[in-house]
Amino acid sequence: MTDHRDTLYSPDAEDAVVLDAKGLRALAHPVRVQVVGLLRKHGPSTATRLAELLGINSGAASYHLRRLAAAGFVQEDTGRGNARERWWRAVYRSTWLNDPDLVEREPEATVVYLQSVAATHTMRVQRAINEFQTMPRAWRNASDMSDWALRLTPQEATAMREELWAVVTRYRRDSPEAAGAPEDAERVSVIVHILPELDAPAAEEDDAR
Repeated sequence: MTDHRDTLYSPDAEDAVVLDAKGLRALAHPVRVQVVGLLRKHGPSTATRLAELLGINSGAASYHLRRLAAAGFVQEDTGRGNARERWWRAVYRSTWLNDPDLVEREPEATVVYLQSVAATHTMRVQRAINEFQTMPRAWRNASDMSDWALRLTPQEATAMREELWAVVTRYRRDSPEAAGAPEDAERVSVIVHILPELDAPAAEEDDAR
C-alpha cells in the first residue's frame, strides 16, 4: 500500500521511504499527509504558504512541519529563506506501507493513516469535479471516473496491481520541475483503489438472484 503520491515506483528507489512505526504514527494525521503531498507536488514551501493552501493557521502548519521533520519526512531547505522565514522540502518522493507485521503492531495508526490518504484522494477528486465545466474541453474528454466489480483471489488482485503499475510507469512522472514535459502537459492524478468488499453478499446469494 502506498500514499497519495506513491502508486508507481519501487520502494527500493533512493527517493522512497518505507514506513516504520515512528513514521506511520507521524503520518497518522490528515494535515501531515497533505503537507507531505504538497511539498512533493509543488516543491519547497514555507509554513505560511502551506497554511494558506490547507486553510489552517501558520502556527499549526509549523507544528506539523516540526513533527514531520522529527520523523524524517521533511527537512529545512537552508538554501532558501532568511532568519524570519524558514523553507521546508520533502525528503522523499514516495512513501510505502508494505510491512504486514507493522500493520498488525500499529492497527490504529494504520487505519488513521489510510483514512487520511483516502480523504486526500476524495478532496482531489472533488476539486477536479468542481472545475469540470471550466476546464479545457480536451481535458474534459480525457478525464475518466470508472469502477468495475470483479471477483478475484488475493493473488489475482496482486497481479492486476502490478500490471497497472507497469502501465502507469510508462508515462512521465510528475515533479516540481516536470523536466522534459511538453508545453501542453498538465499535472494529472491517477488514483487506483483495489479494495475487497468483505461485507458483500456471499457468492451463492449473488448467484441465486
